[in-house]
Amino acid sequence: MALKVAVIDYGMGNIGSICKMLRLVGADPIVSSEPAELGRADKLVLPGVGHFDRAMSNLHAAGLVDTLVELVQTKQTPILGICLGMQLLCMSSEEGSQSGLGLLGARVRRFAFSSDIRLKVPHMGWRDLKIARPSAMLTGLDDASRFYFVHSYYVDCSNDADVVARASYGHPFVACFARNAVWGVQFHPEKSHRFGMKVFQNFVHGDA
Repeated sequence: MALKVAVIDYGMGNIGSICKMLRLVGADPIVSSEPAELGRADKLVLPGVGHFDRAMSNLHAAGLVDTLVELVQTKQTPILGICLGMQLLCMSSEEGSQSGLGLLGARVRRFAFSSDIRLKVPHMGWRDLKIARPSAMLTGLDDASRFYFVHSYYVDCSNDADVVARASYGHPFVACFARNAVWGVQFHPEKSHRFGMKVFQNFVHGDA
């Protein structure tokens, strides 16, 4: 029987593309903003495209903040945060004034470069990963694996042990993190072809 993976619908994210990928790796995706339905899921995906404060406001308006914290912290339901969804798992962001979900000890910073580094923000494009430690998230992947990024902000983890891999744009930044039931990826696995599909496969079928 396929695992039921709930893609959290709060009005911000590439939900259709994510569901397609989840089906391809053998999951049974559902799209929901109902706390009771999320509570019946085996695993959760928190997508996200847009502004941090607006996303948190939407989650509060849907009554999902306390639900997600309880499911992940108390029930240890695995969650995968994607792009902005990864940032929402953190404590706070320089993009706004609201608190994040606080599921991992990290804060979100804006890319800021000195005048002699001529790089555009947002960072857009394909990047290799530099793997920091073994993780079920990246089983079957290596430093040659390439992922697609679109973001103006990046995660700064309080504990280096949470960092699974880094990428570089002007300076190294956290590309993915993991602690217990909490996984986050700054890239878009749903746009990253076979490498992204492998991340979804690892999340659905691995020890997440």
